[in-house]
Amino acid sequence: MDNREYSYSQAFKQIAKTANTSLPLKKVLNSIARSTAKALKSSGCTIMLLSPQKEHLDIIAAYGLSDLYLRKGALNAHKSLREVLDGKIVAIFDATQDERVQYPEAADTEKISSVLAAPLLQKGEIVGQVRIYTEEPRCFSQADKDFLATVANIIAIAMEKTELHQVLIAEHEETVTKRRKLADTPQLPSSSLRPSSFGHPSEEEFAKLLDFYRIEWLYEPRSFPLAWHNDKVMEMFTPDFYLPELDLYIELTTLKQSLITEKNRKLRRLRELYPEVNIKLLNKSDYLRLLAKYGYGRLGGTKVEGIDRVLFSHTQIQRRVRALAKRISQDYAERQLVLVGILKGVVCFMSDLMQHITLPLTIDFMAISYYGTDNESAVKITKDLDTSIAGLDVIMVEDIVDTGMTLNYVLNHLASHNPRSLHVCTLLDKRARRLINVPLDYIGFEVPDEFVVGYGLDYHGEYRNLPFIGALTPELIEKEHKK
Repeated sequence: MDNREYSYSQAFKQIAKTANTSLPLKKVLNSIARSTAKALKSSGCTIMLLSPQKEHLDIIAAYGLSDLYLRKGALNAHKSLREVLDGKIVAIFDATQDERVQYPEAADTEKISSVLAAPLLQKGEIVGQVRIYTEEPRCFSQADKDFLATVANIIAIAMEKTELHQVLIAEHEETVTKRRKLADTPQLPSSSLRPSSFGHPSEEEFAKLLDFYRIEWLYEPRSFPLAWHNDKVMEMFTPDFYLPELDLYIELTTLKQSLITEKNRKLRRLRELYPEVNIKLLNKSDYLRLLAKYGYGRLGGTKVEGIDRVLFSHTQIQRRVRALAKRISQDYAERQLVLVGILKGVVCFMSDLMQHITLPLTIDFMAISYYGTDNESAVKITKDLDTSIAGLDVIMVEDIVDTGMTLNYVLNHLASHNPRSLHVCTLLDKRARRLINVPLDYIGFEVPDEFVVGYGLDYHGEYRNLPFIGALTPELIEKEHKK
């Protein structure tokens, strides 16, 4: 017996044992999802049921996937791996490109490459499906498909044993109704998951603070069962917020000791039952410290001094950087790539970009200065390349392109070194300021005609270390000009 067969054998033992216990059904299915994902060496697993009209799929158990991905939008059974409805086992090699995947952008964000799905059948009728997801592109073997098909059969038996349909209809009626109303929406925006009102003023204040920094959040996204009696949930705990980019649940509290004591009791129970869940109980001073820890704001206030508003959050930046790196990796496959940046503003962008490019590459840096009068200035190269780029493929990496004059000068200089090819990748494109129409091949974001800082960009040497990109307050700029 090889390692794979042994892994599948051990997984079957655990799955069968779990399915035959008296544990609540939700806990049984979550455990099966976990064992399935681990046996197939995948990053996640979901178990889904078809709606009574067989139009939509509802996720009833999952392992290894973020709440943001699980709540990405209503799953149309005829658009999302539709062949499973015909009883077929479906293998997707590239979830970001395959037309059978309903939310390819969400898959890209979650770093999902390949998907394998098998139908759930009860009495010969398809009632749902089980899926596994991998980060690395994968051609699934027949053994992988047979294993998942057998797991699907065990799940179906467990569902029938506990009369899953009746339990789910009672427990998830409100959620299913909301998702059906969103069936025609291409992708569920985060705003639609936000409440019309909050349970406490402190929750609304915290939400406004998160919005200022463009930190993604979900309000009361998930309820955790804490106690059961005869398969009926007797006690649940619903955290106030979930912050996907920190993978953190937040429960806010006042200083009233009785409330703190009760919430601490529930948190201890939650951590016993769901040790993989990261959750914190915070009051106002606690969450200000939390934001300060991650570079958002300072302990003395709720906003970074001098920042009018956040244009792009840390999460938005990282998603875009990964997307740019993926395009570059595809375009420059099997080529000798050199990244060239101009110090100092490009340091953050260059560092993150090169980490996500899946090709061998080298990097080099240049430095420039400006001289001349206020009405006429010119560029001077104070540090040239350290190595030759002759005959190599070069990408000029920029933090921001505004007038295009500096970039045009640098591109002409690089072209004189006879590279094989020369293209431009910029994080920010300030088109409103353009004077020279330089070609930009890879663009992160277009920005308005404002002074932007953060993520390497500075104002008088400050703000480079902010994890987001923000616009300075007009008052600060006017104040500096008057000095």
